[in-house]
Amino acid sequence: MTAMVELAEYRKKRKKKQNIVFTRPELRQLLDVYSRHVARGEWRDYAIDFHGSVAVFSVFRHSFDAPLFAVAKSTNGKRAEYAVFDNQRKLKRAGTLSDALDVFNRAPHLVSSR
Repeated sequence: MTAMVELAEYRKKRKKKQNIVFTRPELRQLLDVYSRHVARGEWRDYAIDFHGSVAVFSVFRHSFDAPLFAVAKSTNGKRAEYAVFDNQRKLKRAGTLSDALDVFNRAPHLVSSR
C-alpha cells in the first residue's frame, strides 16, 4: 500500500542532505596541479562531476579517453575525506586535499634497470 507523506516533512528531510561540492580554495588547488601537468603536456582536459554525496574532479589525456586520475571528495560523518584514483585503483586517501594531492608531487622512481 502507499503511505501519505506530508510535503513539508518531505522537504525538511531533503534539505538535511547536503550535496558535496568543491570549495573555491579546493578548486584552486586542483587547478594548480592540473595546470602544471598541462604545461608538461601530460594532461589536456578535466571534468567536475557532482553525484550528491561525492564530488569528483577527473583529468584526461584526451577528451574522448577514460580519465587518467580522479580526485573524489566525500564526507565521513561531518569531516571531508579525499581520495585519488587511477582508473579503479585507489592511490591515496587523506583528510585534507593537499595531502591527497601529494600523490602528484612525488618524483617518479625506476621500476626496472634493464
